[in-house]
Amino acid sequence: MPKIKITVVKRFKPEDVFGDEGYTTPNGKKITECTTFKDGQEFIIEKLAKPEGFCGWAWRDIYKDVAVLNFGGNFKNWAEDGTQFTACTDGVRPVCFKLERMDE
Repeated sequence: MPKIKITVVKRFKPEDVFGDEGYTTPNGKKITECTTFKDGQEFIIEKLAKPEGFCGWAWRDIYKDVAVLNFGGNFKNWAEDGTQFTACTDGVRPVCFKLERMDE
């Protein structure tokens, strides 16, 4: 089975999604970008195992694309063979990822 490299392309701030005012919780607390990841951070996975420290919600969101690449599939209309761009579904502070199949 191939390894898959996951790269954090960009963490979006609520201001990127909602404009200058950003987003606050109902009690007025300001929300920042995702603090689980850092832009440029990389993970290498094998056998479809979630990397240690990887956000469980983000993993659930990107797993389907990781699985397609793991089993040799491609996303012809979106990216080069063996590559996919995907994101977690956090609507306030999403994170975009690049997935790359590392054929051995």
